[in-house]
Amino acid sequence: MEMREGRLPSVFVIPLMQCIAGAVLFMALLYRQRDLVLLALLVLGVMGVSKVWSRASSSRIGCHATVDRERLFPGESLVLQIEVENAKFLPVWLRVTAVVNDSMMPSSGDETLTGESGLLWYQRAHFRWDLVARRRGIHRVGTSRVRVSDLFGFFPHESGGGKDLHVIVYPRLVPLRPVTVLRRDFFGLPGDRHPVEDPIYILGVRDYQNWRPARYIHWKASARHHRLQEKAFESSEQAKVLLVVDVKRFVIKKAREDFEEVLEVIASLAVQFDQRGYAVGFATNGVVEGGVTMLHAGRNPQQLSTLLEALARLQMDMEEDLIHTLRHRLRPAWGMSCVHFSYEEDRDLCDAEEYYARRKIPVMFVVCNDSPQEQTEGCTVRGRVVPLEGIRTGGS
Repeated sequence: MEMREGRLPSVFVIPLMQCIAGAVLFMALLYRQRDLVLLALLVLGVMGVSKVWSRASSSRIGCHATVDRERLFPGESLVLQIEVENAKFLPVWLRVTAVVNDSMMPSSGDETLTGESGLLWYQRAHFRWDLVARRRGIHRVGTSRVRVSDLFGFFPHESGGGKDLHVIVYPRLVPLRPVTVLRRDFFGLPGDRHPVEDPIYILGVRDYQNWRPARYIHWKASARHHRLQEKAFESSEQAKVLLVVDVKRFVIKKAREDFEEVLEVIASLAVQFDQRGYAVGFATNGVVEGGVTMLHAGRNPQQLSTLLEALARLQMDMEEDLIHTLRHRLRPAWGMSCVHFSYEEDRDLCDAEEYYARRKIPVMFVVCNDSPQEQTEGCTVRGRVVPLEGIRTGGS
């Protein structure tokens, strides 16, 4: 039996029909119609038992949603599984509805994700759907509602759904031309292959060598591994690149599509630099919901994923002035270069160039609109300015 909305037996749920059944019982008793009395008692008994059963069915219903991956790129798929448990002796019938927004598209093409099942005592039901990520962002998936009722499905009741999950969809990776940033190298080889190391940037841990200084011992890691571990540092020559995005003009121009395209290029550039062994950082004056607006240049196993997550959480809303953000949060490091993204060349870009020049930070400016209609008098960016299409594959 299916418990579908719009197909409930009206004779059991409409109060008027219940009153009619009571009247039939009264008339049958009055005229001593035994068969009609039994029929009326049967109908009223089914109504009463079903209503009590339905009210009791919503108790001790557990719901738990899981996904096989919480971080992915647009176009990739994940599996959403919902487990419902009936932790009581009373059997129930249930209908589960999963909640997904238009950014997570079911691979089956269904508009709604629903599943129905009957559960006996202390039994579990599993529901599974394949979802495809359509665009970047933090998307909520999980259980919207669970409707439980008696086995007849006459009187359904809403039961509390499980805890929702949040899936992080990174910006799409797009093909780019190799981008060269200005570097101020100090030594020759990257990583721990060079004898001169930078104690600020920790690469990881490894087994302690007895000829190494004792100050490099990582005591917490040694306690976990039950043997001496030492810190592995990055070399001081390592190129450090800061990726900066100014959201101000995107907000003013309401350039949503250009903003998404910029984030795709930034994500792809971060992956490219990470593959080259660069220490990559990120800064923005936009609103990053639950994330960081300033990620100092570094190289560790979580650096790239943290940067991509910040891009996924970044909203096209300005939090504060970019120069104010850089002045109060950025700690310039030796050898650091910058790739600055903005919508167009304007007064804010000139102010940013002046800020970088005072701190002797080499910078390359990337703009979406390389021919702005609004010209700023007395302001000319003297540094390197390239259009966004100039660093994509096929650009000049």
